[in-house]
Amino acid sequence: MAKSGSAKNTKNKALHSKLMERKKNKARKEKDKNKERKKEMVRKFQEQIKTQQNIEKS
Repeated sequence: MAKSGSAKNTKNKALHSKLMERKKNKARKEKDKNKERKKEMVRKFQEQIKTQQNIEKS
């Protein structure tokens, strides 16, 4: 006999999908944030080296 009421598992699947998307987005955001932080560190370090070279030349 067919089951009456809501379809089986659709509510749980929807909630699970939503949760997994949040998890993926959080990981992606953290990865991008770390990448930007590293780029900023490299830029700052290169700038520091340039200023040291300019000081040594003069």
